[in-house]
Amino acid sequence: SRMREHGEIFFKQDGKENQSIPQVETSPLDGLIKELEVKKIYRQLVPFGPNYQTLQNTLQVSEYGAWGELRAPGLEFIDPVQKILGSPFRFDGAMHAACVLGQQLVDYIPFPVGFAKRIIIRPTQPGATYQTKVIPVSRTSDELVFDLAIFARDGTPYEIVSGIRMRDVSGAMRNG
Repeated sequence: SRMREHGEIFFKQDGKENQSIPQVETSPLDGLIKELEVKKIYRQLVPFGPNYQTLQNTLQVSEYGAWGELRAPGLEFIDPVQKILGSPFRFDGAMHAACVLGQQLVDYIPFPVGFAKRIIIRPTQPGATYQTKVIPVSRTSDELVFDLAIFARDGTPYEIVSGIRMRDVSGAMRNG
């Protein structure tokens, strides 16, 4: 048999390592901003059921990124690892924002296929509201790369994800 490593995860033990946390740029977007109604996004662009619709109100997009509000159901943690990783719904919602931003930038429907690093600074909590900002890093003919942050309204960082690789996984279906 063959084994293939798809990724690895490291849990920092408090006091054992002093890793610097990247700065989170929480300021609003620059440039010409387009506001997209989240209900329309979930109806047309990211067709997931209501329990997974974690973007709220409007999503702002521009050539410089996407900015939105995240909120998910107040489902209590049922697995002890969730207390370390936080609620998964905010990360999903931030990825939805990245998908929508990608659709604004290219003529295919980009989906996340991997990321370089995810730093959970503090776990997101069930029922709480957060902000997300997605920033384009690079672009080729078949791949977009984004960074994103999830933070509280006061700018307190919760998660930083770098090197999110987005590709067309539709088998050549195009926006139309």
